[in-house]
Amino acid sequence: MRRLLFAALAAPLLMAQAPPPSLTNTSADEIIAKAPANHWLDINPDHILAMETAVGRMVIQLAPQFAPQHVAAIQALVRSGRFDDGRIVRVQDNYVIQWAARPEPGKQPLSQPPDVREQRVRPQPLPPEYERSIEDVAFTPSPYPDSYAVAGWVAGWQAARDPKTGTVWLAHCYGTVGVGRDMPPDTGDGAELYAVIGHGPRHLDRNIANVGRVLDGIEPHAALPRGTEALGFYKDEAQRVKITRVRLASQIPGFPRWQMMDTASPSFAAVVEARANRTGFFVRPAGAADLCTLKVPVRAVK
Repeated sequence: MRRLLFAALAAPLLMAQAPPPSLTNTSADEIIAKAPANHWLDINPDHILAMETAVGRMVIQLAPQFAPQHVAAIQALVRSGRFDDGRIVRVQDNYVIQWAARPEPGKQPLSQPPDVREQRVRPQPLPPEYERSIEDVAFTPSPYPDSYAVAGWVAGWQAARDPKTGTVWLAHCYGTVGVGRDMPPDTGDGAELYAVIGHGPRHLDRNIANVGRVLDGIEPHAALPRGTEALGFYKDEAQRVKITRVRLASQIPGFPRWQMMDTASPSFAAVVEARANRTGFFVRPAGAADLCTLKVPVRAVK
């Protein structure tokens, strides 16, 4: 009797928690394809890197609004050719792929975890740009709860905010690009970068300077052999993958123009709803989605 009574009381609660049906049968891909031109934002070609490696090209968008000094340092390294003849030094399964600029004369490529490598002293250290003030930032909140913070988007970027501290930051999602560093927070100089290739490691948020995301070409790099040393670092030079060159898109004649969807647009709101309530194959729509699942659409245009 008590079990029957509990079931009768619980049934309305379970029904109340059931996800709402999708408001549309249109897929996210269809919405993206039909989005009007004014729902897309042009990406500055000075904020795009094209990295050529032994396995292909990876196109990266930089985010100077979140880490301006790190981005400026990376752009300077690219313009000076420091990433040319660099190396991919680490591939850790379900985590990151990491690469480093060409080392200074007499130095070896960075290829050890930060807690055991030589701790470098920067003559002009960069500040730990792990978060920024939310003042003057247009933040579009996600309609779904987040385990780590208030999730949402800022002008085309997956972000999170803390109302108590008034700060906002880029979230670690698949394809996010961050700056490797030694143990002290101000030891990242932009010469060591990584891209997330696994489940979003959101615990890294506000512990590392996120400087952008991969727009294209992550697949062959994510498929590289995993490193055998601690944290997936490669053991020796024979395992490391060569970086042929890295250039800004503005330096490459005829480079494709890239756009990202405006996350404050009605089209993106529809994409979010469609991804949270998928139809067709799905018997039971989730009625929810985590921030990293709600990717911002990007495209190359002529």
